[in-house]
Amino acid sequence: MSGTLTVPRAQSGAWLPRLAWAALAYNVLVILWGAVVRITGAGAGCGDHWPLCNGVVVPQSPTLHTIIEFSHRLTSGLSGLLAIALVALALQATPKGHPARFGAGLSLGLIILEGLVGGVQVRLGLTADSTDPARGFVQGIHLANTFALLGALLLTALWAGGAPRLRLRGQGLVGGWSAVGLALLLVLGMAGAVTALGDLLFLPADGSTPIETVKRDFGPAAGLIENLRVVHPMLAVLTSAFLVWLGVFLRRERPGEAVNRWSAALWVLIGVQMLAGFANVALKAPGWMQLAHLALACALWLVTVLLAFHALSALRLQGHRERA
Repeated sequence: MSGTLTVPRAQSGAWLPRLAWAALAYNVLVILWGAVVRITGAGAGCGDHWPLCNGVVVPQSPTLHTIIEFSHRLTSGLSGLLAIALVALALQATPKGHPARFGAGLSLGLIILEGLVGGVQVRLGLTADSTDPARGFVQGIHLANTFALLGALLLTALWAGGAPRLRLRGQGLVGGWSAVGLALLLVLGMAGAVTALGDLLFLPADGSTPIETVKRDFGPAAGLIENLRVVHPMLAVLTSAFLVWLGVFLRRERPGEAVNRWSAALWVLIGVQMLAGFANVALKAPGWMQLAHLALACALWLVTVLLAFHALSALRLQGHRERA
C-alpha cells in the first residue's frame, strides 16, 4: 500500500519545479501582454464590464480593442488555473510545512488579488484615455502586486527544487539592506508604471526636448500623473546606485558562488536598464521600447530577489558547515 503511494509523490515531486518555473515564465508573458493592452488603449475594449466582456461571456462581432482586452483576460484566467494546479501539485508532492506549499498558496492569493485590482480598474473606468489621478494610484498598486507575484512564483520554484527555507531572524545588516533594496526596486517599479501611463496619455509635442517636456509636466495645467513622471528617472538613479553598492556589500558579507553570480547579473541588468531608460526618453517612449523597459524591469526584480535569497540562505549554509 505504501509503495503505491510513494511513486505518485515522487512523480509529482519531479513535476512541481517544472510547473513552477513554467508558471513564472508564463506570468511574465501575461504581464507584457497587459502592457500591450495599455499601450494600444484597448483597456476599455470590454466596456466597464467585469468579469463579463461587454455584458456577455464571449463578445460577439468584437472590435480589435475588444479582441486585445478579451485575450488578456483569457490569458490572465489561465494563469489562475496554473496557480491552482501549482497548489494542488505542491500539496501532493511535498509534506506538511514544506515552504513550496506556502509559496504556491501565496502565488494563488496574489493572482486572485491581481484579477480583483484589474476588475476595479475596469469597473471604475480607469482605462483607455482616462486621466483620473486615481488611475495612477491603481496602476502603481497593480505593478506592486505583479512584482510580488513574480517573487512568490520564483521562491516556489526554488523551494520546489530543494532550496532551503529562508530564515529571516539573525540576518543582521544583510537582511536589512536586502529588504531596503527590494523595497526601493518595488517603489521604482510603481513609479515606472505611473510614468508609462503618463507617456501614453500625455505625448510630448513633436520636436520638443526632454527639458521642455519636464517644464510642461510642472505647468499650471498639468495633472498629478504628469507631475509624477519626473520622479521615476530620479528614483531610478538612486535605486541603481544603491543596488550596485548592495551587490558589493553582499559579496563581502556572504561570499559564495551564487552571490557572486547574481550580483554580477544584477550589475549588468542595471547598466542595460539605464541605457533603455535613456533611450525611452530620447525616442519619446514608443510602444516597443516600453515593452523592452518593462521586460528588463521584471528581470531586474527577479535577479534582485535571487541575489537576496542566496545571500540570506548563505547564513544557514554557513551554520551547517560550522556544526559539521
